[in-house]
Parts: sequence; C-alpha cells; structure tokens
Amino acid sequence: MRIRPDSTAEDILPLAMAVHELVNRLPVTMRTRDNPGVRIEDGEVIDDEYTGPILEEVLEKGEVIRKVPESGPYEGTPVVVVPIKDKSETIAALGVVDLTYGIYSSLRKVTQRPVR
Repeated sequence: MRIRPDSTAEDILPLAMAVHELVNRLPVTMRTRDNPGVRIEDGEVIDDEYTGPILEEVLEKGEVIRKVPESGPYEGTPVVVVPIKDKSETIAALGVVDLTYGIYSSLRKVTQRPVR
C-alpha cells in the first residue's frame, strides 16, 4: 500500500480500518491532501466523502493536533489527528475520536511502566 496526496477514500480505507480496530473501534477519520476520505464507526464506513475541520487543519499545519472540534459530527468530543508525511510533505491526515472524553489518552499515562 502506498499513500499519495491524491489517494482516494477507497485507497486509504484498509489503513483507516486497521487503526479503527487497533483503538478498539473508536471512530476514525482519514483523508488525503487532495481528496476527501473516510469516516468509520463501529466497524462500518459511515461516509466515504469525509473531511472535517481538524483533518483540514492538520493538512495545513503538518503537525499533531489534539482538540475539541467546534463543528462537524464530532463537535464537542476530543479528537487526536496526526499528519502522514512523505519526507517533509504532509500528504494525509488520520484521526481518532476519543469518545471516552480523555480516558483513552489518560490511560496510556496511567499505565506506563517505570523506566529502569
């Protein structure tokens, strides 16, 4: 699989679905720079022409963003969106919607093992 700036929703679906399963089926969104992407919930593609305000912000800035969207289907729910880069060029954005309202993110900190 090779992700390009012009990859379609169909092209990126396998990666987005894999991440969806990895995060215990929390909602996942993904799009490429040049095309809308996918929105996945409960193992199903809800939208295959999806974009969202935070995905677009990550594509523009090229950095990880953790925030609560003020619009869109996940308005009021924390999200973490990461850029996917080819060298220094941001070619896609991939996000997880934290329906646990921070517990998912905090759990990682709580369960970290001490450094030996």
